[in-house]
Amino acid sequence: MALFVEVVKARGFRNAAEAVGIPNSTVSRRISALEKAIGLRLLHRTTRKIELTEAGQIYFERCKRIVDEAKLAHEQLGEMLAQPSGVLRASLPVDFANIYLAPLIAEFARQYPGISFDFDLTPRLVDLVAEPFDVAIRMGNPPNSNLIAHRLANLACYLYASPRYLENFGEPAHPVDLAQHECIGFKTAKANVWTLHNANESVEVAVGGRFQLNSVGLIRRLAILDLGIAVLPEEIAAEVVDKGLLRRILPCWEGTLPSPSMQ
Repeated sequence: MALFVEVVKARGFRNAAEAVGIPNSTVSRRISALEKAIGLRLLHRTTRKIELTEAGQIYFERCKRIVDEAKLAHEQLGEMLAQPSGVLRASLPVDFANIYLAPLIAEFARQYPGISFDFDLTPRLVDLVAEPFDVAIRMGNPPNSNLIAHRLANLACYLYASPRYLENFGEPAHPVDLAQHECIGFKTAKANVWTLHNANESVEVAVGGRFQLNSVGLIRRLAILDLGIAVLPEEIAAEVVDKGLLRRILPCWEGTLPSPSMQ
C-alpha cells in the first residue's frame, strides 16, 4: 500500500523506485501483485505516464490516510526512543553515590522524566547476570571478567588526617613514616600495604591500624574524629577539607583505590 501511494505521488514507477531505493522492475512487480490480490486494475500504464483508474482513485485516497497514520505511529515510537521510559535498576557504592553521584542523578532525572529509579547502595560486587541490575558503578580497578566496563572518571586519591591527630602524633614527611602512624585502611587482601606514587617513583608502605572498613564515608568520618590517617578520593574529601575538619598531608604523593569487590 505504501509503495502504491509512492507510485501515485511520484507519477510513475521510475521516480517511485528512485524515491524508495529499490529497482524499477521490483516496483512494477509489486504493484501488479497488489492489483491481482485486489482483483481490480488500479493504474492505467502508458510508456510515458500512469493514470489512476476509478478503483485506483478510491483505493489511493484510503491508502494515503492509512500510510500517513502508519508514518505518524513510527514517528511517535521514535519520540519514545528519544525520551526513554521505564525503570533503571543500578547498584552503586554508598558514599560515592551520596557525595558524588547524587547531583548527576538529579540532572539525569530532570532530563528523562519518563524514567524511574531502583537503586541498591551496597559495597559488595553484585552479579549483573544473575541479579536484576541494568548497571553497576564501582570505584577502583575492575576484576577480570567478561562484563563490559567503561571508565567514567579518574578520581585522584590523597592522604588526609584531622588537625588534632596531626597535632597529637605529628605529620609524616615521607610515605615510610606512615608505618609509625594509625592508618584507617580499606578492607582488602592488601589492607596493610598502601601503594603511593608521585611524579618520579612508586612505593609500597606497610601500615598498621585498628580499623579496616569497606565504607568510604565511615573512613572519612573516623579520620575527622582524629582516629588516624586515611586515603580518600579528592572529591569525597573536598567538603570536609574546606571546613577544616581534615587536612591533606604528603601533598606530592597520590594513593590508589581498593578493588571494587570490597568497594
